[in-house]
Amino acid sequence: MNFELKTLDLHTAAAHKTDALIILVSAKDKPTKSVLAQLISDARKSGDLDESPAKLLTVWQPQGVSATRVVLVSCADGSAAHVRKAVTAAVGAVKAAKPAHLTVCLADAADQRLQAAAQAVADASYVYTATKPSAKASTLKRVTLALPTAEKTNAAKPAFEWAKAQVAGVSLAKEWGNRPANHATPTHLGDVAKALGKKAGIKCQVLGPKEIEKLGMGSFAAVARGSVEPLRFIVLEYTGAAKSVAPTVLVGKGITFDTGGISLKPGPGMDEMKFDMCGAASVLGTFEALSHLKPAINVVGLIPTCENMPDGTALKPGDVITSMSGQTIEVLNTDAEGRLILCDALTYATRFKPRAVIDIATLTGACVISLGHVRSGLFSPSDELANALFAAGEASLDPCWRLPLDEEYAEGLKSNFADVANIAGREAGSITAAKFLQRFAKDYPWAHLDIAGAAWKSGAAKGSTGRPVGLLLHYLMGTAKAK
Repeated sequence: MNFELKTLDLHTAAAHKTDALIILVSAKDKPTKSVLAQLISDARKSGDLDESPAKLLTVWQPQGVSATRVVLVSCADGSAAHVRKAVTAAVGAVKAAKPAHLTVCLADAADQRLQAAAQAVADASYVYTATKPSAKASTLKRVTLALPTAEKTNAAKPAFEWAKAQVAGVSLAKEWGNRPANHATPTHLGDVAKALGKKAGIKCQVLGPKEIEKLGMGSFAAVARGSVEPLRFIVLEYTGAAKSVAPTVLVGKGITFDTGGISLKPGPGMDEMKFDMCGAASVLGTFEALSHLKPAINVVGLIPTCENMPDGTALKPGDVITSMSGQTIEVLNTDAEGRLILCDALTYATRFKPRAVIDIATLTGACVISLGHVRSGLFSPSDELANALFAAGEASLDPCWRLPLDEEYAEGLKSNFADVANIAGREAGSITAAKFLQRFAKDYPWAHLDIAGAAWKSGAAKGSTGRPVGLLLHYLMGTAKAK
């Protein structure tokens, strides 16, 4: 899908050739004289277009307009959230017509609104086809985002480039999150990373079982023992600043399928455990976006990836394993495996002398109970880092919410047979999981994003969301602006 930025007011939009013309109508709009302005006025007067967010009216071949279909859609107060809701509804209204060229007319050039519109078009028109030959790929090839004046169009160019990069990053994360586990193995993820490593400014290294053994990543290796699929440890480095500039390190959980291991999960819904690598997918997607934007920062991506399977060699409840940090871990539940692969990656991150480390993981069902599917869980002992990530989530419409890390929550992780147990009780499960990870992240500012509720949808809309690429990209671009 190719995006373009163009200047179109309501008068010139009427003559613009496109398969579908979406006009965002805001309560703040000032009346003008044109065919489309009259159409909007008449629709409002008749009561067919009120100011409710995403309220729409579709008109087929209106007189004096070149577009085959015109969709008038209310974006209420014009906020980014209302723009996203409006564009999503409008694209849904014309999707069945299979447009090849779609045009969206916005009233102003605010960065968040432009980015929200672009992402909404991409999300609403996405079709998964990789393992579904019967699926009809999206016909949408060209998307025009239009602003009413040349001044606004010129001002919007940086935001437009950002929007395109974010769409590319979210699309990559979403695509690999959706692929079934036999089409998205650790080896496959390594290949995706290698492809990213061929882009300017990005280097990639993919380590296998022998290298992991030499590094002493005993915790990571233990999780992979029960699978015939070999583990991979992916190291991506984006260099956009001087090598002396400390990088931000992103650590993505990459369990490409999670049976729970010996602590086997219930059968219903287990197919969705292919989404347990969405943290890894978000890191890959963020690097895709960085390759487009080329900001003057340094970023490292670390992805420990493997399967969690229950064969005769698999990790058992009660086993004690030794992490890369030297800390021993009593495994009370093999379904708490994400933290076991992340802890070694967090130790590995120390070698980069990072300015900050952020791990991203579909870690706990408890986080879904706490926050549902709206916000990701945010944990950090650093107010500065937590505040920056929270602000990035709000700006990108990819929100998170900070939860506590009081030391008392770590009491349940005490073990009689190792330095730490991998789980505590049922209470505050997402917090105790974060407390486990915090033990391995004391050498740098650290934050943990639990995306278990945000990374995918179930039911009729089952599929990856591509989150939190938007949040991560906004955070990283914010660090570039701060320099």
